[in-house]
Amino acid sequence: MPSRTEEASLQVMVEPVSLSSYRDDTLWAVVASIGRTSRVAEVFSSRLAALADQAWREQQVKAYASFLTSSRQPTPSYTVRPIRRTDLPRAWRPLPALGFLQGKLM
Repeated sequence: MPSRTEEASLQVMVEPVSLSSYRDDTLWAVVASIGRTSRVAEVFSSRLAALADQAWREQQVKAYASFLTSSRQPTPSYTVRPIRRTDLPRAWRPLPALGFLQGKLM
């Protein structure tokens, strides 16, 4: 049976961290790339949401593949990677999924 001193030290060790006061600076970015040019298309707080957005964007590119080929536009590729809030440019705005059709990807 632990003594009062041991109980007190055990309680301090298992004290939960308040998640409301903890702010994780890491986000998940969906990054659009054409050649050597890359741009953050969208940002999410969870990797799962970023992967879902990546899949949706890739589906949109496939749906317009013949149009892109006929108009000689390069097709973007999408990846998911961690990003910090501080790494986002100040004037960053989300990239429309079909923004590449208007030539405004980069």
